[in-house]
Amino acid sequence: MDPEVRVAPPAGGTERPSAARTTISWLRDLFLSVVIAIIVILFLYQPVKVEGTSMMPMLTDNERIFINKFVYRFGLEDISRGDTVVFWFPRDTSKSFIKRVIGIPGDTVEVRDGTVILNGKTLDEPYVPTKYRDRVSMDPETLDSDQYFVLGDHRNMSNDSRTGWTVPREYIYGKAVFVYWPLPKLGLLK
Repeated sequence: MDPEVRVAPPAGGTERPSAARTTISWLRDLFLSVVIAIIVILFLYQPVKVEGTSMMPMLTDNERIFINKFVYRFGLEDISRGDTVVFWFPRDTSKSFIKRVIGIPGDTVEVRDGTVILNGKTLDEPYVPTKYRDRVSMDPETLDSDQYFVLGDHRNMSNDSRTGWTVPREYIYGKAVFVYWPLPKLGLLK
């Protein structure tokens, strides 16, 4: 009779996992990754494509950005002057716009020959290059308790609050935070 031959497990004392175990482990990790990605996209960050030139030079047509949907929804941050926000267009809520917040609730906003007057003082706007300014004027408007006055940085190419509409608070659903495409512009938005 031949003695029984046994094979010792590899060093470390672990056996090689079976193909079925490896597949189950891989599928579990994939499922968990998809669930986490869905949670992040639904509640935290959402990728969006910029369409149009109204926010040039900061954002250009066809750029891809991430917006933070969490920060305003859960009151972690107030909407502030200077924030670049994404919102449902008040005149057609099937469309989303991206603009810069100029006036917040209680502010009085006026535009004189292209210059923004905020609460009686000229607003310094270094983000609007001279070549993108226009000569539009608008009578003073005091914003209601849930209204925001928004403007595009490319003033002569922007449909914004100067044309008679403001944005209700509940229409604002995100803050632009990060450019991810094209790669040369990769980085945080300021």
